[in-house]
Amino acid sequence: MALNLQEIPKVASISKEAFIRDYYKPQKPVVLQGLVSDWPAYRKWSLGYIRDIAGSKEVPLYDNRPVSHKDGFNQAHAKMRMDEYIDLLKKGPTQYRIFLWNLLKEVPALQQDFSYPDLGLPFLKNLPMLFFGGQDAYTFMHYDIDLGNIFHVHFEGEKECILFPQTQTPYLYKVPHSLITHESIDFSNPDLEHWPALKHASGHRTTLQHGEVLYMPEGYWHYMRYLDAGFSMSLRALPLRPKNLGKALYNVVWMRYYDAMMRKLKGEEWIRWKNEEAIRRTHEHLQVLEHSEQAG
Repeated sequence: MALNLQEIPKVASISKEAFIRDYYKPQKPVVLQGLVSDWPAYRKWSLGYIRDIAGSKEVPLYDNRPVSHKDGFNQAHAKMRMDEYIDLLKKGPTQYRIFLWNLLKEVPALQQDFSYPDLGLPFLKNLPMLFFGGQDAYTFMHYDIDLGNIFHVHFEGEKECILFPQTQTPYLYKVPHSLITHESIDFSNPDLEHWPALKHASGHRTTLQHGEVLYMPEGYWHYMRYLDAGFSMSLRALPLRPKNLGKALYNVVWMRYYDAMMRKLKGEEWIRWKNEEAIRRTHEHLQVLEHSEQAG
């Protein structure tokens, strides 16, 4: 039995009005195929090009080791020169990823290669972020701290993306006081007998090719797996819905600092409690759901 995932539609071209009407207002994901075809980046950007223009830069690397109480929020696991990292990607599979690398700050020349699409959303112009990964590297299922509207532009190779809206959170084994689900779940091939609540979750999936843009609505959970070595850039706009804006403020102003404090006070016991609580809360919700279905 597999996850209940619908294929995300791919649209060759779209007007601002149609995007707002069909995808932004109803908060539905979509892959926009022709949106960046006029960018210089569409023709130029590759792993080799990034190696040439940013090879001397030191970059933060992340892997899929379990979260530790010793780790800070988004703390890197290693560092490496960009040229050495890209050489590593080209050699074969590696779990090392680059996460949230600000290209505008690190390599200003790259900002000449793209522009912000006119889709009716107010983009945050100082936060274009790059993400790199080797074949089979993946992220934990998570959502972004600001619950932003994300336009995820992919370059080189293929990338699998699995999304869930926030309405599906009760079935996803969310870890409390964090932005991730239980780290033991392999969303590319989950054990649904071990994680039975996932049988009730309804989500979306797609495979991105070079130059395709995935629109992820406000606060969507996302799991990304690189089928080939490649990289992506995310452009973002803040959430406009009051409920999501409130959640974003809570995450930024309180949640991450509270979690950091508890890690210092309780250490690994805090991490263990959060993982156990993710399972307990989800299965408690599942029991209520199943009892309601039986009663009905």
